[in-house]
Amino acid sequence: MSTTNYNVINEPGSVPIKLWTRGVPLEDEARAQLQNIAKLPFIHRWIAVMPDVHLGKGATVGSVVPTIGAIVPAAVGVDIGCGMIAARTSLTASDLPDNLAELRSAIESAVPHGRSPPRGGRDKGAWTNPPERSIEGWSQLEADFKRICERNPRLKNTNNLNHLGTLGTGNHFVEVCLDEAQRVWFMLHSGSRGVGNAIGTHFIELAKKDMRRWMINLPDQDLAYLPEGSEHYGDYVFAVHWAQRYARLNREIMMQHVVDAVRGVITKPFEAQAEAVNCHHNYVSREHHFGKDVFVTRKGAVSARKGELGIIPGSMGAKSFIVRGLGNEDSFHSCSHGAGRVMSRTQARKLISVEDHAKATAHVECRKDADVVDESPAAYKSIEAVMAAQSDLVEIVHTLRQVVCVKG
Repeated sequence: MSTTNYNVINEPGSVPIKLWTRGVPLEDEARAQLQNIAKLPFIHRWIAVMPDVHLGKGATVGSVVPTIGAIVPAAVGVDIGCGMIAARTSLTASDLPDNLAELRSAIESAVPHGRSPPRGGRDKGAWTNPPERSIEGWSQLEADFKRICERNPRLKNTNNLNHLGTLGTGNHFVEVCLDEAQRVWFMLHSGSRGVGNAIGTHFIELAKKDMRRWMINLPDQDLAYLPEGSEHYGDYVFAVHWAQRYARLNREIMMQHVVDAVRGVITKPFEAQAEAVNCHHNYVSREHHFGKDVFVTRKGAVSARKGELGIIPGSMGAKSFIVRGLGNEDSFHSCSHGAGRVMSRTQARKLISVEDHAKATAHVECRKDADVVDESPAAYKSIEAVMAAQSDLVEIVHTLRQVVCVKG
């Protein structure tokens, strides 16, 4: 009987693919995409695949790709540094107001979210006049951003300061949750916003141009890579790590604004520091695995070193988890970043009605309109099945359920 919790795909000319997908669906398109990545010549040992795996652009969401001597910008993606932050407060469920709509409204007012159409004038998802925290945060990032722009001038006129401390769109969210002891948590999900998207898009295009120039044939052009020592490699490494710093700071500033907003509604004094966790799940980092210094690209995956705390959210209306890593080397110390989609956004809009969505989120104070049905629980895998498939990667520390959810 197997003692491992994963299955393996072995194909000639490819590194192995280890999949923590027992009991969860794996779409054929995602499997094919993983097989394309496994053919790249600079993968270290194997690719690890998390149970929330699904088709992505360039690289598969839920994949852990260790490389030596090259980086694939599209494997990191354009939402560089996207991730989670959570903070346990000293409040309990009994401290929350009976009507949670006021709480949701206060958070929506404090954190710019969503996006106005490009021709609509002011973008509601950006600051018109950035607050003090954003200005202070930008002062920590500005000098290195200027250095990036000196080498890549097209990145200068991007949403940078005016997006610092803002949520964005899609699956980004702010939530108020209760844990198993009825303690109140704040949790949010966002990344490096417009400037990170611009950095990712720019270097993906540069990598593709290099592949054409060097006449390198790839199974998928989105797997274009930057070899170590090449013209753009060092610039990308510097820029991607800067974007990850931006993303982390973006979440910290939003969390501070959420705390302030809640204090405006709940007059009882409270703290929001205990067990704070801030983790990326779309990023690249330098790590040491199996005797080698490597770049580990986690696209939709979280670092789960032994003892390290992480966050695995479910969909809006499902459970979320604060977890502690078990340090599983086979997964390159990684775990899933969420539930993972089972429907594309287009499919979800066709198959999930507003009534279905309202029923699935009846216990949560959140939007119930047609513009968020693509984020409804039915569009995602069962978070319970996802957690069961990675029981050898993390242990559950806290189980959270949402009571308020603000969507971008």
